[in-house]
Amino acid sequence: MRIAVMGTGGVGGYFGARLAEGGHDVAFVARGRHLQALRENGLRVLSPLGDLTLPDVTVTDDPAELDPVDLVLFAVKLWDTEQAAAQVAPLVGERTAVVSFQNGVAKDEILRRVLGDRHVMGGVCYIAASIAEPGVIRHANTLQRLVFGEYDGTASARTAALHDACVDSGIDVEVSDRIEQTIWEKFVFLVGLSGTTSLARTPIGPIRDEPRARAFLRDVMDEVVRVGRAQGVALPEDYADDRLAFVDTIPATMSSSMHHDLEHGNRLELAWLSGDVVARAADLGVAAPANRAIADILSVHAAGAAGRAG
Repeated sequence: MRIAVMGTGGVGGYFGARLAEGGHDVAFVARGRHLQALRENGLRVLSPLGDLTLPDVTVTDDPAELDPVDLVLFAVKLWDTEQAAAQVAPLVGERTAVVSFQNGVAKDEILRRVLGDRHVMGGVCYIAASIAEPGVIRHANTLQRLVFGEYDGTASARTAALHDACVDSGIDVEVSDRIEQTIWEKFVFLVGLSGTTSLARTPIGPIRDEPRARAFLRDVMDEVVRVGRAQGVALPEDYADDRLAFVDTIPATMSSSMHHDLEHGNRLELAWLSGDVVARAADLGVAAPANRAIADILSVHAAGAAGRAG
């Protein structure tokens, strides 16, 4: 496959590198010091599944310099989605698929608005990876899974092609015939994990072990379920309890990327997580007080340290 990776951070850098190692024609879009390092030294991935080095990669900060591709793997920060979607438009040919592995549920709504419904496939990823230093991606554990599918549930040639490319590249993969529900299922857990670990500034262990914090976590996730159901997503009514049971199976030291960003003074994806739940709840007439508390309190830090200084 001919693939362009829009956003070469932890997600895009890791999966793009694996796909390139699997023999596919991958071009990367990056910026800043990361871009410079990729041009000078290539891309390295440090992983428990095996390190890899791509000494010579195709990389640019301008997608218009690339030819149209079969697939755009979209992995920018959520606040860059609309601008980045417009930038990748020159890469989108008649049969090009664009699949976002970003957080949240608003991502594909934005992509469809900018690029058109027929080009957008739904997707979620499960991985802990980040930029360790410019040009280097660090994969934290052995989890590296992609789930994607067409929004109408059909089995398409492009989902089959991406599935085979992932298998070729040693990536754990699943094609879903209910991808919207799959995205919302991850959203329920992600909003709970991100909101509570950031608000309490602690990994998940102390939150799940303290009865009042545990009840708050369940409330946060249950509000997401009720918003999703009101929007027509087929989430089970008791799905928050399912996710709370899942929380008990994960390492006590697990936290969220938003908690990490908060601790490092970075901008937060708050508006696309609890903030998005609050906005949808208001439109749908659903109460979401727990998510509103998270969104309101963390709004002080949403712009990051640089935003506050300004």
